[in-house]
Amino acid sequence: MYRFKIFSSPFFSKGAGGIFIAVILGIFAFPVWAGDGLVYGLGTRTNPEEIAGWNIDVGPDGAGLPPGSATLSEGQGIYDMKCARCHGVFGEGVAGKPVLAGGIGTLGSHEPQKTVGSYWPHATTLFAYIRSSMPFDRPRSLTDQEVYAVTGYVLYLNELLEDMGAGINAQTLLQVEMPNRNGFVADPRPDVANAACMTDCLRNAPKQ
Repeated sequence: MYRFKIFSSPFFSKGAGGIFIAVILGIFAFPVWAGDGLVYGLGTRTNPEEIAGWNIDVGPDGAGLPPGSATLSEGQGIYDMKCARCHGVFGEGVAGKPVLAGGIGTLGSHEPQKTVGSYWPHATTLFAYIRSSMPFDRPRSLTDQEVYAVTGYVLYLNELLEDMGAGINAQTLLQVEMPNRNGFVADPRPDVANAACMTDCLRNAPKQ
């Protein structure tokens, strides 16, 4: 795996300098064969530490959850400081921002409310979403312990956890039964093979 650096240069201006740099890039971008395979001469090889920084996905079964723990009361303080301005003190949403709490049992009604409590299928993937995307203006700024705390408190706002002094960690997240955990189903339709036409396509096209 390689990572690439995007850069700017005065050589990319009009004139001979631009032509020169375009030729040079064309030479180095053209693939050449080396002993261990095809080499393009661009980018630098990544290392395990760089890959680990992006490998933060968490599965429904809890695979990928980091070590750590927090309490719901800790989550309340973090939520009030970093989340409530958009989502409201009680998860009700502010000025059109997403509502986090309530709506359980409404998905089959004429006015469904998609919230964490009513719609989200797994508490483990809620942790993953908060860790990768929240707060909206500073994603990835929370520590794993803070993410556990906020995740637990959001579940508390939806009455899925009750004890504010309780600890929240990888094991306790797996024990939370989300109301809509069985609301997502796999698409039963089979894949359809569609061979691409490469010659005489217009002649062989089906008539409308």
